[in-house]
Amino acid sequence: MSIDLAALRREYQGRALLESEVDGDPLKQFHHWLDEAARLGIELPNAMALATVTASGKPTVRYVLLKGYDDSGFVFFTHSTSAKGKQLAANPNASIAFYWQPIDRQVRLEGVVEQVSSDEADAYFQSRPYGSQLSVWVAPQSAVVASREFMQQRMQELAAEYPQGAVPRPATWRGYRLVPATFEFWQGRKNRLHDRLLYRRGADKRWALERLAP
Repeated sequence: MSIDLAALRREYQGRALLESEVDGDPLKQFHHWLDEAARLGIELPNAMALATVTASGKPTVRYVLLKGYDDSGFVFFTHSTSAKGKQLAANPNASIAFYWQPIDRQVRLEGVVEQVSSDEADAYFQSRPYGSQLSVWVAPQSAVVASREFMQQRMQELAAEYPQGAVPRPATWRGYRLVPATFEFWQGRKNRLHDRLLYRRGADKRWALERLAP
């Protein structure tokens, strides 16, 4: 191997993350951090790693885009027939993680995933660019396809079948909402003495705040 992975490191210089300075509501704290990442020009600050598990407990992870969040949870969209869609149907427990490298910050959430309403899925689907609407019809997500040329030909056929403004949402293309039970905020600090604050939701629906060792 030509890259010395053991030597790839840098010093973190993030500012302190203190219990006395964070919001008592983790959703508001997340909003502060996401807003700052966006204002600093970090590309796709809504990109998040989504980890799911199969019915047998095998973990898988991939990046998706956060498309909405509020007190009810964090929303993303995918096909119910995709690998992640099938895994969530078998086991709704999941985790998502955001990493904003320029400011040495990470947010990790764990919870249970539920489907959003058809109306919400329809509304978001209609907001997507025309080409993105067509692409979901090309072939079942995660299915094996013959070639790139096949997909390009299929897109041309779909464009002829569905003019702009008339693309229906496939029944299998759905919205999912992760309802968080925990939030962990990580701030990189000098000498790897990182700050980690964990919000844990209790049976009374209130959030308890704990500091974790780095």
